[in-house]
Amino acid sequence: MSSNQQATETEIYQLKITLLGTKPPIWRRVQVPSDTNLAQLHRIIQIVMGWEDAHLHHFKVGKSYYGVSYPDDFDGVNRTKDEKNVTLGELASRPKAKFLYEYDFGDSWEHEILLEKILSLESGVQYPVCITGKRACPPEDCGGVWGYANLLEVLQDPKHPEYDDMREWIGGSFDPEAFAVETVNKALRRVI
Repeated sequence: MSSNQQATETEIYQLKITLLGTKPPIWRRVQVPSDTNLAQLHRIIQIVMGWEDAHLHHFKVGKSYYGVSYPDDFDGVNRTKDEKNVTLGELASRPKAKFLYEYDFGDSWEHEILLEKILSLESGVQYPVCITGKRACPPEDCGGVWGYANLLEVLQDPKHPEYDDMREWIGGSFDPEAFAVETVNKALRRVI
C-alpha cells in the first residue's frame, strides 16, 4: 500500500477485461484489491486472458502511458511512467472508469479495462480471483485481431489450402470457445 493510501481503502475492484476487436468478444471478469499496482495487474491479465508474457506491454490511462520504465520516450512524445508506482485505486475511483492495456506492440492486442463495481473485502476469498469469462485467448503471434480472424476461418475449412499448416502451427486443435475459470484461478494462486 502506498503511503498516500489509507488502510480503509482496501476495497475490491471488479474489472471486466475485454479484448477489443474480437467478435464474438473475448473477455474476463476479475476481482482484485484496489491497492494492486499496474505491474501486478499486468501479471493478472496475462494469466486470466491466457497470454504467455512473451512481448512488451503498456497501459494507457487518458494521455499517460504506464509500463516498464525505459530511459527513452515511448513514442517520442509521451514518457512511459513506471507501472510499479501506481495502483488501481489511484487511477480509477468510481465504477465505469476505463483504461487500456496493450500487449504485443506488433500484433497490438488492445484490452479495455472497465471498473464495473467497487466491493467490500470478502472474508475467506483469495484475491485476485477470476469470476467468469468467455472464449479462449488467441494464440500468441497469430497476427493480431485480423490474423486471428483469418486463423479461425482457415480452421473451419479442412479443404482450405492453409488448413494443415495452421493446425500444425497451433499444435493440433484449437477451440475458440474454450474457457475454464477453475484452471485460471489455479494459475492465479500459483503465481500471484
